[in-house]
This record gives sequence, C-alpha cells and structure tokens, in this order.
Amino acid sequence: QVQLVESGGGWVQAGGSLRLSCAASGTIASTAAMAWYLQAPGKQREWVGGIIARAVTKYAYAVKGRFTISRDGTKNTMSLQMNSLTPEDTAVYYCYYPLRQIWGQGTQVTVSS
Repeated sequence: QVQLVESGGGWVQAGGSLRLSCAASGTIASTAAMAWYLQAPGKQREWVGGIIARAVTKYAYAVKGRFTISRDGTKNTMSLQMNSLTPEDTAVYYCYYPLRQIWGQGTQVTVSS
C-alpha cells in the first residue's frame, strides 16, 4: 500500500519561499501522475498543480509562475517550490496520487503579511 508523507511546511513572511516535499513509500511509477492540492481555512480543497511523465507540469492560474512542481523518480519524491508567497497562499498543502486516490496527511503553510 502506497503512503504519502508531506514535509517542508512552516511559517514565512509574504514574498518569501518554501519548498514542500512529498515522499512516497511503496512503488509509484516515476511517470505516474501526481498532484498538489491546498485547503485554506473554511474552504474546499483545491488543485494547485500536477505532474505527469518525468516533467510535464500544469498549474492553477493563481500559482502559475510562482510555484514549480518537480519529481525525483529515483527517490520516489515530488516537490513543490513556492516563491513570492502571499497571505492568500496560507493553507494545508496535500500531495495526491490519483491512480490510487491516495492523499498525504498534509503540511501547514502560513504566510504572514
């Protein structure tokens, strides 16, 4: 059974950067589709972006140009580099493996103004 564990969340001032990681235990093909979602307080979970194959990525409009998704197939990890953060990016961030509908436990990101 695949499990996903996010790390790298924390507190940062507006304009700062954070890098989140998602580590998968078990086997996930290095080309499998993976995604990041966020859930802000009092709101529904929403898609941030995804990656398929080795480096084909797509992003939500709100993060395009600021966030970058990458993966390391040899380490079974996926990363989310977040730059130019704003308070509106404050949320719990989750990684997701669509093929098996598996979610990580989430990691909190807090951006202060």
